[in-house]
Amino acid sequence: MSKLRFAPMFVLLAAVGFNATLPVLGLTQSAYAADDADKAKVETVRPEIGTPLQAAQALMKEQKYKEALAKIAETDAVGDKTAYETYTIDRMRGAAAASAGDADLAAKSFQAVIASGRLAPADQAKIVKALGSLYYEAQNYPKAIEWLSRSLKESGSDPETRTLLVQSYYLSNDIPRATTELQADIAADEAAGRTPTEITLKLLISCALKSNDKAAYLATLEKLNTYYPKKEYWADLINKVQSKPGFSDRLILDVYRLKAATVQLQTSTEFTDMAQLALLAGFPAEAKKTLEQGYQAGLLGSGPDAAKQKRLRDQATKAAADDLKTMAQSEASVASSKEGTGQINLGYALVTAGQFDKGLALMEDGLKKSGVKRSEDAKLHLGIAYQMAGQKDKAIQVFKSVQGTDGVADLARLWVMQVNHPVN
Repeated sequence: MSKLRFAPMFVLLAAVGFNATLPVLGLTQSAYAADDADKAKVETVRPEIGTPLQAAQALMKEQKYKEALAKIAETDAVGDKTAYETYTIDRMRGAAAASAGDADLAAKSFQAVIASGRLAPADQAKIVKALGSLYYEAQNYPKAIEWLSRSLKESGSDPETRTLLVQSYYLSNDIPRATTELQADIAADEAAGRTPTEITLKLLISCALKSNDKAAYLATLEKLNTYYPKKEYWADLINKVQSKPGFSDRLILDVYRLKAATVQLQTSTEFTDMAQLALLAGFPAEAKKTLEQGYQAGLLGSGPDAAKQKRLRDQATKAAADDLKTMAQSEASVASSKEGTGQINLGYALVTAGQFDKGLALMEDGLKKSGVKRSEDAKLHLGIAYQMAGQKDKAIQVFKSVQGTDGVADLARLWVMQVNHPVN
């Protein structure tokens, strides 16, 4: 899992306002005092502190941050500093250290600034948030959690801060806490009608992977693919469903059908395997269409298997033509049967041949008959037929009715996802 990257020094610099003129050489400046919120308190810094700070400020404008830190360090030799002088030094040192990439020094300096009680509330809120980011970048996750939690408590919800906090739990290997927080964020988003962020869902998947929670991994992956459908998510989903214990080999053709509708078949072997399975199942038009797509994709018709692929294509083409000639006779035969399996299969064959209305009517009537073999498979195929015919509402309704523990219901659930959220 890749970490989020932020630039906390910019937040810090905006908060401290280091471009402001420093109160040195007898000049004065109004400074907010926490113990006197209604009145401005006039305070100054002595020249021996103000002069190096002014030089540091000029160096920072030139982005010479390490040189600026060296100038600021000159003030360490000055004794008997006032509280305001210490505060001003820490504030400048924190800004320079953050810009120089010295997260530890920046954090130490700005914690002193916060502890001084001199910051205006708005500035303090920015620095508290930035401290959490600094510790996160420094991979000090316990400290990051401390300051990011404080930021959320004092300033309210902020998506960026919230994400950093959860990532800090994750990266500190507190997976149970990270999981709980992520689940709460996702539930809150969904309850409010918002789409959970992709990174939140991916982080929850990582938590499930670390916990070896296969059920949680699959459930979150389905949610991720629902909101952000992508081919790589689909490929992972189909693989995870197919590899579940108890998944039936008889559903391999249905797996290919789902692949073809989502990630698309990727290799010559997938095209020829699906075509052969479709032929064996009695759907030559589907086999022919699959092979034609393979040829159009440039994956069939060349190389050492070209002749074999051509023979398979010729076989499918002839079988599809022969099937069309006998469909009318077959329709009369299956319609008179008391058992609906033949009628369902013929209806699906008609749908794959482009005869949607006739095919769907046969499948619907066949499912009403008793004694249908593998009725849940038949419903899955009816849903796919509806989807091919563009009748999405009916497809979803049928898919949602599919039950079973051998993989058929899992495939139906994924088809609902495909219909509702097609991959781009």
